[in-house]
Amino acid sequence: MGDGERSDAEQAPEVDALDSLDPIAVALRSAGRAEGTKVIAKGHGATAEQILEIAFSEGVKVRSDAELVQMLDVVDIDSDIPLEALSAVAEILTYLYRLNANAMQPPEQE
Repeated sequence: MGDGERSDAEQAPEVDALDSLDPIAVALRSAGRAEGTKVIAKGHGATAEQILEIAFSEGVKVRSDAELVQMLDVVDIDSDIPLEALSAVAEILTYLYRLNANAMQPPEQE
């Protein structure tokens, strides 16, 4: 997946999509350590395209990971992600948190 993001990574869904032949998208929301990460939306075909459209229009980071999206596609909406996917999702969230931290820093002046 490509990347787009909101300034508040805890509120911004992470979206995964497969190729354009039969797109699949899964949106995640990280509510912090206490709440965990949940699937908040998912879909195939036109629904996946709508999820991606919303993500791009909101500036949400979008990442393509075919294996991860297939794992997450079987998870019910409003359910925690499975332990098998936790490592991959943790990597994505770490990346997003770093981007957010960099975006919050004022630019260096010469």
